Amino acid sequence: MTTAEHLDTIDRLLAREFAAEPVRTTAGGGGPGFHLVRLSRTSDLWDDDGSGRAEAADQISAEYGALVQAAADRWGEPQVFAVGSVLERGLAGERAAQPWAELSECTDHVHLWRAGERWLVVCVTQWDGEGPYFLTAAVTVVDPP
Repeated sequence: MTTAEHLDTIDRLLAREFAAEPVRTTAGGGGPGFHLVRLSRTSDLWDDDGSGRAEAADQISAEYGALVQAAADRWGEPQVFAVGSVLERGLAGERAAQPWAELSECTDHVHLWRAGERWLVVCVTQWDGEGPYFLTAAVTVVDPP
């Protein structure tokens, strides 16, 4: 997908009502107060000898950089928010609201904008060191913790 297509997806998320109950799909999910979507992904890295990992990281980094710039052009300079403390507090038993809890499990930081009444979040996620990288976006009314 192109950056323009990613922005189109984000625009639709910004306009869409939130689900009353948690919903999970192969492309993301949502629930009360948030939408979460994987905009693109790299190839699987499970059987990679290491050479494909650098290429995949470069690919997703380029897409991420382009999307962050396009979002900054539209909504202004982003905040960079580290979500590592959210994960640490979760491991200590504190329950964080979604999408922050899920994002903290698969990335260490996000770019964040205020888009009207909602927050727009863009980041690169990866569920384990072997899986693919995902360009991920979230829209939420839940303030960052």
